Order: sequence, then C-alpha cells, then structure tokens
Amino acid sequence: MYSGVMLVVQDVEKSSAWYQELLEAESGHGGPHFEMIMKDGKTVLMLHHSGIREHTALAEPTPGEGGKGVLVYLHAGDEVEAVHERAVGMGANVFDEPHVNPEARQFEFSLRDPDGYALTIFRPAAA
Repeated sequence: MYSGVMLVVQDVEKSSAWYQELLEAESGHGGPHFEMIMKDGKTVLMLHHSGIREHTALAEPTPGEGGKGVLVYLHAGDEVEAVHERAVGMGANVFDEPHVNPEARQFEFSLRDPDGYALTIFRPAAA
C-alpha cells in the first residue's frame, strides 16, 4: 500500500516547475490543469488546478490561505541534504536546517511550496 497525494494549486505549470527543480524530478503529464511529478519512474505527487471541478472531493482553497491543515512528507532517501541545498538556492521558504527528529526517528527539514503547503523532506534516521 502507498499514498497518492494530490495538491490543489493556483498555477499547475508554475508549481510543477518548482517541484521538478526542488526534487530533480520530471513531468509525467504536463499542462495547465493536471500534473504528475515523477522521480525514478514513480509518481511523487500530483497537482490539480483549483478551478477545475472533475474531482468532487477536491475542496476549493481559500484565496491567500492555501495549504492549511496538510503536511506532506516526501521520502528523499540519501538526497535530503541535496534537496535542502536546492531549496535554499531557489529561495524557498525553508523552516529549518536538516536535523534528526527524535519523535519521528527521521532526518528531515521542512519548507513551504508556492501555494503554502508545508512539506517535510526526510529519510529514516540511523538506528
């Protein structure tokens, strides 16, 4: 079992470019309405334009208040530090430096994407 995360965003193409740069990933679909961010042949996450109503379960975010109540965890394996360096270089809103979170027992850092979603980039901490 695995999770398929879809984020509602204001500008799919802008968000896609941001995630592709941050994660050294690629487009699996492309276009202004829907995108699949792919890494190593696997879908990392999906992006969906906020104004398109093909999924009745998607809630319309409140303008200026995107990303509330969601924290997306992205397992980056040995790339956590490299993703952090790219995020800083991109001028992303990075919350913290990579560190060991003793509660979750993982090495992680957190940031916000262009729509305000909170992301934690992580790998399991050494035992």
